[in-house]
Amino acid sequence: MKTALEADLEEESLQENGVIQTTQDQHSSISPPASTVSGAPDDEPFSTYFEEKVPIPEDVTQMFSFRKLWAFTGPGFLMSIAYLDPGNIESDLQSGAKAGFKLLWVLLGATIIGLLLQRLAARLGVVTGMHLAEVCNRQYPTVPRIILWLMVELAIIGSDMQEVIGCAIAFNLLSVGRIPLWGGVLITIIDTFVFLFLDKYGLRKLEAFFGFLITIMAVSFGYEYVVVRPDQGELLKGMFLPYCEGCGPAQMEQAVGIVGAVIMPHNIYLHSALVKSRSIDRGNKKEVKEANKYYFIESTIALFISFLINVFVVAVFAEAFYEKTNIEVNAMCNASGSPHTDLFPLDNSRLQVDIYKGGVVLGCFFGPVALYIWAIGILAAGQSSTMTGTYSGQFVMEGFLNLRWSRFARVLLTRSIAIFPTLLVAIFQDVQHLTGMNDFLNVLQSMQGVEDRRRAGDPGGLCHQHALCGGLRDQPKQCGSLCAGGIALYSVPMLCGLPGELL
Repeated sequence: MKTALEADLEEESLQENGVIQTTQDQHSSISPPASTVSGAPDDEPFSTYFEEKVPIPEDVTQMFSFRKLWAFTGPGFLMSIAYLDPGNIESDLQSGAKAGFKLLWVLLGATIIGLLLQRLAARLGVVTGMHLAEVCNRQYPTVPRIILWLMVELAIIGSDMQEVIGCAIAFNLLSVGRIPLWGGVLITIIDTFVFLFLDKYGLRKLEAFFGFLITIMAVSFGYEYVVVRPDQGELLKGMFLPYCEGCGPAQMEQAVGIVGAVIMPHNIYLHSALVKSRSIDRGNKKEVKEANKYYFIESTIALFISFLINVFVVAVFAEAFYEKTNIEVNAMCNASGSPHTDLFPLDNSRLQVDIYKGGVVLGCFFGPVALYIWAIGILAAGQSSTMTGTYSGQFVMEGFLNLRWSRFARVLLTRSIAIFPTLLVAIFQDVQHLTGMNDFLNVLQSMQGVEDRRRAGDPGGLCHQHALCGGLRDQPKQCGSLCAGGIALYSVPMLCGLPGELL
């Protein structure tokens, strides 16, 4: 029999050679069940979605190498798209219009917290060779695993709805209203399928395409920032001084919305899977440590860029439209000859903006060029985020359910699940026509009465104050039904900010 010393020496030898042996059961370790020996890092029990892995150059003489950083650059920028989706842009512009620069510190704090979470996700993927959904598949019993999967799927559906409708709004603005909402949704569905297969031509080409979309956003929203020229002192004060003087429930709601828009759970699943696209020998401690270092640097750079773009949007609307009234905007739109003057009633209530009306008011105040550049930025944000949302759906589904379907089947299934509710909302003007919605709408029928009272002179009307119905406050029938349906479909506030002519 082996002595204790001999057993310890044998175990140490196995660890040095990258062989990990364990007698623990499935739920006591997150290590893959059949770990690889050194020199064969690609033989993993769970496959990466991408068909190729980017090689990492050898450079043993330097503590930091730009060549290695470049090789690791990509996953963090794909991940950062979720911080720039139309939901974030909507949250940014409403934050600026309702609270000025006062909530920039919340955006900064949420981004820092998001970076810490993304770092943990990346480390999980690098160290274990599995993404978060695969770990959940191994660690959780069947019932809680299925419940968690369904919750994440709902989050992905809700996120994808705002992304696709953001693209549809951008198409409507760019076409001067000629492309309806449902038409924009169909276009987005088709071109997303096309763009998703770019990685067939090389993973680095796909990552370059996402970098191009981020550049479009930076240029578009940066142009608006330069045109508006926000007060830099107020901007820095709002960013680094945690205060909110004179804030009320509306500003508190926006602060919560900022955190919810920035930190999204499905993005953690996405990042933990994207890092598997690099060729790393997990049996080599030095390589694993080095990968974690460069992934953290890359994620920090990517989220810093996304933070700047978000700041651009907040600052533009804080400087130009904070405490503006509808009658002021109406007068400016009349003077500029805008065809959208009717979106702003002749009253002294505070301006309520969404993605669509945000572009309109920019056009009224700063000319048509500002409107079209805004629409281009929204289109880039929506298109890129709906692609990464689809990737998230595939990683989550194949990880939780351990699917081994063909790539086309996975794309079709996950995309259909996420896109179907969006298409329903876009096609039907009145969600009372949707099967199963009538009982829910009857319960919320009182919403109509509240809006009727507001139109009769009561300033407390739901569609006047509630963020869900900002763009439909003058169309009570649509507000009562569409907003109720939006909530039931796990929708987003942006849905009910759509002007009636878009539907």
